[in-house]
Amino acid sequence: MMEGEEYLVVPKERIAVIIGPKGETKKHIENKTKTKIKINSKSGEVEVEARGNAVSLYIASNIIRAIGRGFSPEHALYLLGESHVLEIIDLTEILGKSEKALQTKRGRIIGKKGKIREEIEKKTQTFISVYGKTVGIIGEMEKVQKAKEAIEMLLNGATHDTVKRFLGRAEREERRFEL
Repeated sequence: MMEGEEYLVVPKERIAVIIGPKGETKKHIENKTKTKIKINSKSGEVEVEARGNAVSLYIASNIIRAIGRGFSPEHALYLLGESHVLEIIDLTEILGKSEKALQTKRGRIIGKKGKIREEIEKKTQTFISVYGKTVGIIGEMEKVQKAKEAIEMLLNGATHDTVKRFLGRAEREERRFEL
């Protein structure tokens, strides 16, 4: 008996990544989440059916959503952990539809040779994917919020140095709470 289903549309160029070599990624997601995944590679439509419960449907859908937004399957599978979440920032909601604005802000989030994105990932212990018109973040909820804050600072014009100082403070604060 199926517990529920969800339909997703992912970019066609990400379908092969969801399927994986010899279908192994898709099978792995299905086994870990007790779901059945049907993929239409021509349209980019993915149907996820839960054989277990609503939580497994939610997790499987988020893993597929994450891969669709540019994450590697290895990073997307972190969503199997109870404390990990996926946050997707739709850049068009903040910047509008201007391709030039999108391109400029994507570049600011990534930084020269990916440096600022890497720094945000390292300091917040998250994974970040800048793909198309979105920025995706995977990690523990509080850490995802810090990464999102840093990204929003960049989108609002903060310098890379300002964001680095913010991240340094956030990291020190977290260490203080761990003691």
